[in-house]
Amino acid sequence: MAPVARLCSTNQGKLRELRAALPGWRIELLEQTGYPPEDGGTYYANARAKADFGRAHRPDVWVIGEDSGLEVDGLGGRPGIHSARFGGDDPVSRLLAELDGVDDRRARYVCELVALAPDGVEHRGTGKLEGRIVTEPRGSEGFGYDPIFVPEGEQRTVAELGDEWKRTHSHRARAAAMLAGAVP
Repeated sequence: MAPVARLCSTNQGKLRELRAALPGWRIELLEQTGYPPEDGGTYYANARAKADFGRAHRPDVWVIGEDSGLEVDGLGGRPGIHSARFGGDDPVSRLLAELDGVDDRRARYVCELVALAPDGVEHRGTGKLEGRIVTEPRGSEGFGYDPIFVPEGEQRTVAELGDEWKRTHSHRARAAAMLAGAVP
């Protein structure tokens, strides 16, 4: 039987990606306010805090906490776990401004998923997507940093490659595949 799960997030883009990456699951957003702040020291700590929050509100179904970010080598790994809050309403412009004159534009997307079963057992999935940051946004699909991130082995940004490509290749899709393999 397909797991019924609540994604502990308000992000519709993440919901779409996880639905596509976990086709056997029935996933909805957890309709709550007052999510815990993302102030953990790791992606796992933030994802686990969200899952714990979800468990407190919906103990009867699977709950999924997710945290992800973009790590840029030329910025010492920043924005990392602060990616969602980096640059306010325009994180892409801030990132490009901080990279102005920086030669090392290698980067990676990282995603951590923590799923708690109704019995409280934890299952995890971690995914990474290596690539580089380009100098200007390109493409219209995806969200977040997708218009400036070119995956390793590609010439186009994730926003140019599109949502269909992301279904199987993104950091979130890779974390979901690992998670699905860990769930009995």
